[in-house]
Amino acid sequence: MTQSHPRISKAVIPAAGLGTRFLPATKATPKEMLPVVDKPAIQYVVEEAVAAGLDDVLMVTGRNKRPLEDHFDRNYELESALQKKGDAGRLAKVQESSDLATMHYVRQGDPKGLGHAVLCAAPHVGEEPFAVLLGDDLIDPRDPLLQRMVEVQEQRGGSVIALMEVAPEQIHLYGCAAVETTEDSDVVRISGLVEKPDPADAPSNYAIIGRYVLDPHIFGILRRTEPGRGGEIQLTDALQQLAEDEKIGGPVHGVVFKGRRYDTGDRGDYLRAIVRLACEREDLGPDFRTWLRSYVAEEM
Repeated sequence: MTQSHPRISKAVIPAAGLGTRFLPATKATPKEMLPVVDKPAIQYVVEEAVAAGLDDVLMVTGRNKRPLEDHFDRNYELESALQKKGDAGRLAKVQESSDLATMHYVRQGDPKGLGHAVLCAAPHVGEEPFAVLLGDDLIDPRDPLLQRMVEVQEQRGGSVIALMEVAPEQIHLYGCAAVETTEDSDVVRISGLVEKPDPADAPSNYAIIGRYVLDPHIFGILRRTEPGRGGEIQLTDALQQLAEDEKIGGPVHGVVFKGRRYDTGDRGDYLRAIVRLACEREDLGPDFRTWLRSYVAEEM
């Protein structure tokens, strides 16, 4: 019989990274504020959380991240100027970000890794299950991954991790899961996890992507987790302990995602994401696709 577990309402977005792969653009601008067409990457992530019913959002930030808070705050001077111009369209876009969710912020004082960033959310989250969304992974809203993960967690309890099949030679770029099938074709039971394994040692080609729904017992494990790969506290190492012993905080399942995902953490993939999303826009797509075909034909 399917069990019912507490409804999830809180989302945590780690956003304290330095964005070194995008220097010098990120010297003074947070990487999360880099535009994907005409909207900063971080707004797509918050919108995804809200679409899944999670409108209480905690952003874990660091130094020089104040623009993130400003973006989701009201800008009365700008709003007044647009209102006087009668520019209702742009006014609505400006107000949209400040009306999306109830936003909270906490600073990660030391860059000790993703596990430490998640641990910074413990006072806000309390004893509730919660979601973690990484800003480098943008999930197309037409493919509601997080909603499915929340559904699985509410049915099965424990924690749920987003997985994606990748080519075996690429698995060293990701955390990797050892899995067992379940009665649901898109859900697997996770029996083990390893961070960025050598392809020869990888237990599967199921890679962890940046969406998690976590049982609050993860906080106690993270407090005891020693620094791992790269000298950082790895969330994957803590999840491995949950996977090994479900008595701690319930089982760990994975949702296998086969939809559209845009990786904005890599410069090449960031550019490809912009092109793909621009091509699909009703207001930009027709002219942009015409230009793109012409450019490829003439220049390539």
